[in-house]
Amino acid sequence: MALRLVSQRLFTQSAISARKAASASLLRAANSTAVASSTATSELPSVHDVMINLTFVDPSGARRKVPGIIGKTLYDISEMHGIELGPASVGGAADAIRSDTWTEPLFGEGPCTGFDHVLLVGPGVETAKPRDHIEMRMLNHYWDDDEIFPESRLATQITLTKKMDGMTVYVPDRICDDIP
Repeated sequence: MALRLVSQRLFTQSAISARKAASASLLRAANSTAVASSTATSELPSVHDVMINLTFVDPSGARRKVPGIIGKTLYDISEMHGIELGPASVGGAADAIRSDTWTEPLFGEGPCTGFDHVLLVGPGVETAKPRDHIEMRMLNHYWDDDEIFPESRLATQITLTKKMDGMTVYVPDRICDDIP
């Protein structure tokens, strides 16, 4: 039996051959994965595919065009660009209707305040998830009836889609949310 000293350890010649074969096999697998991943990256969407343009109009009428990321909420985008909408209205209980007889409570996934009220106008508004009873209850609780319109939504409840490219978001006067 031939012994060989490798890195201060004695190995048999057959053990060394087995290690080399295993290393070569791993290297081949890694190379084929790299080739597969390089072809997969060509299928990833471009920046243009995941970005849209939004226009925020503040209470004074000043307009600000900002880029938005598809899949993010309107509140996330406003926060990313330093546009003040008030505290986020997330963390409340919501119900998911699973069937005619089963409604599942989803704690922490619904609106719990109405501070982030906005008005949506323009392309893609119809693609937003319809306003549910909890969102409407929050709007009614925090805003007066003459301040709520059919276009009224909570920014945390609007997830951006590609069809919303060019949408205008009107930010009404803020209600006091910083009482000590």
